[in-house]
Amino acid sequence: MHISAIAGKWLILPVPAHVALGPMMNLMRVPNAGRNWEGGGGDPFLSGELAFETVTGIQSSGAQACAKHYINNEQEHFRDSSSSIVDDRTQHELYLHPFLRSVQANVASVMCSYSEYFSCVAIINGSFSCENDKTLNGLLKGELGFQGYVMSDWWATHSGASAVNAGLDMTMPGDETYESGTTYFGQNLINAVNSGQVSQDRITDLATRILAAWYLLGQDSGFPAVNFDSWTPSQGQHIDVSGSHASLIRTIDAASTVLLKNVDGTLPLSKPKTIGIIGNGAGSNSQGPNGGPVDAITTRAKQDGTTVTSSLSDTDLTGAANAASGKDIAFVFITADSGEGYITVEGNAGDRNDLSAWHGGDALVAQVAKSNKNTVVVVNSVGPINTEAWVNHPNVTAIVWSGVPGQEAGNGLVDVLYGSYSPSGRLPFTIGKSTSDYSTQLVTSGSGIVPIPYNEGLFIDYRHFDQANIAPRFEFGFGLSYTTFNYSNLKISGSTAGGTRQPNGPGASLDPWLHDPVVTVTFTLTNTGQVDGMEIPQLYTSPPASAKSAPNNLKGFDSVFLAVGASTTVSFELSRYDFSVWNVVSQQWDIPSGVTGVSIGASSRDVRLKGSITN
Repeated sequence: MHISAIAGKWLILPVPAHVALGPMMNLMRVPNAGRNWEGGGGDPFLSGELAFETVTGIQSSGAQACAKHYINNEQEHFRDSSSSIVDDRTQHELYLHPFLRSVQANVASVMCSYSEYFSCVAIINGSFSCENDKTLNGLLKGELGFQGYVMSDWWATHSGASAVNAGLDMTMPGDETYESGTTYFGQNLINAVNSGQVSQDRITDLATRILAAWYLLGQDSGFPAVNFDSWTPSQGQHIDVSGSHASLIRTIDAASTVLLKNVDGTLPLSKPKTIGIIGNGAGSNSQGPNGGPVDAITTRAKQDGTTVTSSLSDTDLTGAANAASGKDIAFVFITADSGEGYITVEGNAGDRNDLSAWHGGDALVAQVAKSNKNTVVVVNSVGPINTEAWVNHPNVTAIVWSGVPGQEAGNGLVDVLYGSYSPSGRLPFTIGKSTSDYSTQLVTSGSGIVPIPYNEGLFIDYRHFDQANIAPRFEFGFGLSYTTFNYSNLKISGSTAGGTRQPNGPGASLDPWLHDPVVTVTFTLTNTGQVDGMEIPQLYTSPPASAKSAPNNLKGFDSVFLAVGASTTVSFELSRYDFSVWNVVSQQWDIPSGVTGVSIGASSRDVRLKGSITN
């Protein structure tokens, strides 16, 4: 499975560090939340699969992975002074799921977040995330059976004894506040043990969990010495460990590029005589999240004798018009970036202020499209932007969603633009027509402990669009290709009936009765187009009405390469967990009785095959 094909760009590098602080798996609940780009998008299943594969990749290199930010850290505004109000079912089915998958991948550590947690159903508890007994001891170490250690986010610890008793095992980076010289642990923790506030058994458990992770990854013997200081880059050794990473990044970039529009085969390029490149996002010194495409396109264009003209400014509309006018094709690059809780980027305090393209991107596209009848918009963005100002412009003949591809942004894009790679990326979020189409907005005002109510419950991203019957501009899972695929011969076998489940208690959510495969879904996939290519088939379930679930729920996807005319059988294995909902009364996973629909398609709304299973 190529996890990059639908989800984004993860790259696992062998580094001489004991713990890699990732993966991040908070969901894209709010479309303009600042750190959305670090995670897997707007769906818990997708984020969970990314988490599982990333943890597996990191730990295969000998470094510990750290699943973060636990839990309900879905915006940057007030991240250290807010209280997330989440109902018990939503917590289990959406926000806890990626952490469950991390535990199933044997993740060494989990990082608790800055915010408070307040569950309005399961328990009334307004304590901070890093000293919340319900989430740390109850859910993570209890229900999920997590055997590793919990570390705090940097300076997210607010107490010693209370935090340790609630499940915190390690405080990071150690001091109470930046360079304070004091700590909640150390002698304070010794005093807490001596006074009986913290038991010796809890300290033994804490130490055992930390050492267990150390031994799990074989860091006790032959592990490279740490040779750098991330806080002081000038210190330590600088060792080139890149190897063939550039080639791998380039492959991931191409696989992750999403083609959103392609009128009459505008792409791939076929030896154009002239090309115009417009926008700061294409430049080598881009102010956007990436840069460098102009160099890569120019280098490739020389092979065809193509003349390239550029205007690498977002605001020089006259220059943009001159670069685009009279060219066979014009590429206009627009961007949208974001920051973190303590990082303000161009007036955006962590979270983006809105869903607009930055630096007047809409005006830039309009100017280029006015000047060239074959305009291709390339978007480098940390999340969805509003495309309505130009998406249907008759001169905008193609839209390429390039995301945040990194150092090989230009080369990866060139591979798609020139047809060396047939695009197969899929959107990991929904692009709506209006900000109001989304079910949630940022909470940007308040004082003291600011409540962040998750009133939308289960209905975020495409689940909300489907439930509210709102037509998106581009739906979750969408992406075009240079070839076509046919889906046929759907077969569903197996049953969720039978078996013996374990009783509620520690590790109950890891019960094999829940997770062992019991239903098999197969179908035939055929490349019916003119070029070899990759298809990303997706499986969605539609629970019975009694479940009060979202109309469609992603439960499987794959990445299938097929040569022209070739066919293959694609198979998905489903567990009882895939058909279950969280019962807040019995505090367990239950399978709702009735008919569950099973859909196979090329996106959340491009359904090709339908079947069902009766539970």
